[in-house]
Amino acid sequence: KAAHYCQDTRIKCAFVSTNSISQGEQVGILWTELINKFRTKIIFAHRTFKWSNEAKGNAAVHVVIIGFGNFDAGNKIIFEYDNVSSEPHELKVSNISPYLVDARDLIVRNRSTPLSSVPQMVWGNKPTDGGNFLFASASEKEDFLAKEPKAEKWIRPFVSGEDFIKGHFRYCLWLKDIPPNELKEMPEVRKRVEAVKAMRLASVAEATRRKALTPTIFAQISQPTGNYLAIPEVSSEKRAYIPIAFMPPDVIASNTIQLVPNATLYIFGMIVSSMHMTWVKYVCGRLKSDFRYSNTIVYNNYPFPQNVSELNYKKVEDAAQKVLDIRKSYHSSSLADLYNSITMPPDLVKAHYALDKAVDLCYRPQLFTTEMNRIEFLFGLYEQYSSPMFAAEKKVKKTDVKK
Repeated sequence: KAAHYCQDTRIKCAFVSTNSISQGEQVGILWTELINKFRTKIIFAHRTFKWSNEAKGNAAVHVVIIGFGNFDAGNKIIFEYDNVSSEPHELKVSNISPYLVDARDLIVRNRSTPLSSVPQMVWGNKPTDGGNFLFASASEKEDFLAKEPKAEKWIRPFVSGEDFIKGHFRYCLWLKDIPPNELKEMPEVRKRVEAVKAMRLASVAEATRRKALTPTIFAQISQPTGNYLAIPEVSSEKRAYIPIAFMPPDVIASNTIQLVPNATLYIFGMIVSSMHMTWVKYVCGRLKSDFRYSNTIVYNNYPFPQNVSELNYKKVEDAAQKVLDIRKSYHSSSLADLYNSITMPPDLVKAHYALDKAVDLCYRPQLFTTEMNRIEFLFGLYEQYSSPMFAAEKKVKKTDVKK
């Protein structure tokens, strides 16, 4: 409404908003319209900070302030906050993108496949079972097995995003490919399957009711047959790195975890690096201020380096393995403990710095010195990778390789 009202004028506007309009999918929905239809340009912006007032029962929210007009202007300023509760400092910039960084007005859109030549990332397994496949604890599982001992081989460890970070495991009935005669001999398991069917049939969603036809299995199955990388959907912004780890195929990952099946050490090293974390910080959606990682926005659009030399590739692998080795030495500590800003072990910090350096050198011979250096470089690379000309060249190269 404001952009429409100010059209063909020199009027400036500013709004306080939740920070969702400058992150994740909301950027494409809102700013495509503002930029293309109304030629909107951001003139100043306050990045995310905590907004509160003196009202009774006040709930603090995380907001941005964006000033804009239907014309371009010089002397653009970004107000940067070291944390959501600190005072801002000014950054004079040449342009302010919808992500509130000094970059061109690029919009990162949902992609169903990766922009770079890397393995697919998929959502984990979705039960849609009313809790009937799940056991909240080891003791609950043991109580069930006391009544139904034959079910033991059909029970697997089950982990959600929060459990994964905290090192907690639940359990689930994993009845994929169970022979009918075996299911018939386990009355307690059958009761749970019948409860799953009843729950799905009672749903108002037609897609869920259809899943009642297959009540022995999860509504969505994506479990790899080999080791996989697990990335929690939600992670605290207070961590320097999202806790990411390799998991064995017998651990069932829930739909609050993203999976990369058969991922290499190199891919692990790339996505636990500061380079990737910078992309996450500016592109992903948020739950309050926590990172909300997704394959379609974050991973699939991330501009991985091209034409990496064998030497630099090996340096990333070695540095990534060092991170894993140091984690292993703290076997009694959870990922939450290892990546807490206070309790993160110094040798793990050092290993991550070495990995960051190895990843930086895959992009260019000079190391990146600031977060702003990284994000400006990444947006430039994203623009290059997503251009029609680059996509055409990439397709030709792939065809040549196949021939």
